[in-house]
Amino acid sequence: MAFKRSTVRSRSAPPTSLPLMPYFVYILKSELENSSYIGHTSNLDKRLIEHNSGKSLTTKRKKPWRLIYKEECLTRSEAVLREKYFKSIYGRMELKAKGIL
Repeated sequence: MAFKRSTVRSRSAPPTSLPLMPYFVYILKSELENSSYIGHTSNLDKRLIEHNSGKSLTTKRKKPWRLIYKEECLTRSEAVLREKYFKSIYGRMELKAKGIL
């Protein structure tokens, strides 16, 4: 007589605290011309290297880039919202008032 495997799987409880991966909203300034780039990432060092090596289509023509501002966020969704704000007219006005742009 063959036994069938049970189709019911036990589920373990989810971990109570997951390590949070920080995300960053960042602003780059082109050293070639007077333009800036606003983005978000979880690995700021790697992303800056990608911008300066031409791997990003939107920034490869204006390289080299230098980091002029970064802000840490707890979640990706928070970083995306902050990036959208900085790209808005009100966000740009705030950045100009603080002397960042």
